[in-house]
Amino acid sequence: MRMDDINIGIIKHLKEGRKPFKKIADALSVSENTVRARVGRLMEEGVLEIAGHVDPEALPRHRLVIVGVKLQTMNLVKKGEEFSSLKGVVSVSVVTGRYDLILTVFLNDDFGLLEFYTDQVARLEDVRSVETFVVYKGYNLKVPYIL
Repeated sequence: MRMDDINIGIIKHLKEGRKPFKKIADALSVSENTVRARVGRLMEEGVLEIAGHVDPEALPRHRLVIVGVKLQTMNLVKKGEEFSSLKGVVSVSVVTGRYDLILTVFLNDDFGLLEFYTDQVARLEDVRSVETFVVYKGYNLKVPYIL
């Protein structure tokens, strides 16, 4: 799909969440039907996904952690896919630097860090080490509620 100014504008307007197509159309000086059709096409082609997200700080007894993972294998994409299927994992990024993968993990009182490591990460092979960063305060945190 060709990404023109209208497609980029639509995506920017939807970044903050739900917004009426009419308001987006008015801001971009196009018809509401144009916005509706383009959003449909962007979603069909996998460029855009509209999802509900929550602010973890607004949910009592929930927390967000960032986990750096060092692996014993260079098959980073495959390992990233394996980590992405674990309970609590919101996102996985293959990165350069000190770690091979960076995970964003959403936890609560019933599924904490200990359960994440002993029940989930322990079953994966080729994990050399992990380092956890607990998020005390975040800005513009929005994660899909997956637990």
